Amino acid sequence: MKQEMSIKVLVSTWFDKWKQGDFLGLPIAENFKHTSPFGTIEGKKAYTDIVEANKDKFLGYVFEIHDALYEPQKACVRYTARQGTDFSLDVSEWYYAKNNLIQEIVAHYHIGDIHEERKIEHYNGKSTP
Repeated sequence: MKQEMSIKVLVSTWFDKWKQGDFLGLPIAENFKHTSPFGTIEGKKAYTDIVEANKDKFLGYVFEIHDALYEPQKACVRYTARQGTDFSLDVSEWYYAKNNLIQEIVAHYHIGDIHEERKIEHYNGKSTP
């Protein structure tokens, strides 16, 4: 029987592959599912096809890991991803693993301006942007 790889190793491999630009080598299952504020992508091929078509938006990041929690088959990582000098994104992601592969990721981050009706007046002594 094959030894189960720890979720910590899988998540570490995920980040290492992104740092190397090796998105085709990501440790993800064929039925991988990725959910983010943009929507849900189902299937490894669909995911890698989107990355291939949008390399300028997916590759070239530096990651600063802030926190991570690990359970036997799931993990949560909070990090900042920086691309170049003028783009950074604060992210929290949940990873779910089985059979030595990441089966699913649920990513949380802010992707745009706050709608006028959602702005908070006098937050920290000023109006939100």
